[in-house]
Amino acid sequence: MKAWRRLIRMTAAAAAAALVFSGCGASPGAGDIRIGVTVYDEYDTFISELMEDFMEDVAAVNAGELETPVSVVRSNAAQSQITQNEQVEQMIAKGCSVICVNLVDRTDPSMIIETAREADVPVIFFNRELVEEDLMSWNRLYYVGADAFESGRIQGRTAAAYIREHPETDRSGDGVIQYVVLEGEAGHQDSIVRSETSVNALIEEGVQIEKLESAIANWNRAQARNRMEQMIDSYGEGVELVLANNDDMALGAADAFDSREIPEEDRPAIIGIDGTKVGLEGVRNGKLIGTVYNDKEGQARAMLDLALAAATGEGMEDLPLTDGKYIRLPYSEITVDNISRFGEETP
Repeated sequence: MKAWRRLIRMTAAAAAAALVFSGCGASPGAGDIRIGVTVYDEYDTFISELMEDFMEDVAAVNAGELETPVSVVRSNAAQSQITQNEQVEQMIAKGCSVICVNLVDRTDPSMIIETAREADVPVIFFNRELVEEDLMSWNRLYYVGADAFESGRIQGRTAAAYIREHPETDRSGDGVIQYVVLEGEAGHQDSIVRSETSVNALIEEGVQIEKLESAIANWNRAQARNRMEQMIDSYGEGVELVLANNDDMALGAADAFDSREIPEEDRPAIIGIDGTKVGLEGVRNGKLIGTVYNDKEGQARAMLDLALAAATGEGMEDLPLTDGKYIRLPYSEITVDNISRFGEETP
């Protein structure tokens, strides 16, 4: 495993020419380690960037001295759990050694688990965490991601620090910060946890707050812009803080204020989560007061390490698994003060 990790850290530029992967309609090469990957929505900004990192890591492995090449079968479930179930069946039929699943519906992995167990193919769920009871139902199921509670806590604390340093955030001068929340999906664990813990962290930091409204925007920038425009119509300059469950929705909120040509001094503080490339640019150009870095590079590396170990039966003991099931990467605060540490490469 240590050799694999050294290979994974090679630059993508040197490795790209040696990349071996297949689209969802092709068959991997004979005798290789075949990794199937299905994502809930390939147009999700964070997932897209995570997969870029994953494929670069696969390229690095193939450019090294690993005797058995690695190939990848990729599929987009397009937000359909039924489609994703079928994709997993197809990947197993193609001889994939291990399947990586970014669940469409975190509460409904039963068909995937049953199909994989019957074929004795290990499954690594990533980014969208399934229910613990389901993960514990078979010894060849794993999860790679982060702690949603930590992301919310950091977001709330970052917002609280900004408010203390910028008392003008309270434009009404009433000593209370009026806020709105842009949520990901209805009932989605990360949406619920990020929303609740960010607000709780603000309260714990001693910030007096008043909730005006929350709106579901499905992690989507355009939807967030639409929801924010509606809230501007309802509250005008009364919104002083926007807590968004991800960067795309935070930027959608900023787009809404741009569309209404509202001056910067009359806009609320807007903060996101994920630290995507567009989110980082939003912090640099002042549209966002900050974001919370979700270590997609670390998650991609951990996912590949785990996939190789699960496929070959070697090196599992070298992995930082909790309860033999979980690999979680930490979040980090990003503000204008430390943005120089964060770029397109791993900070």
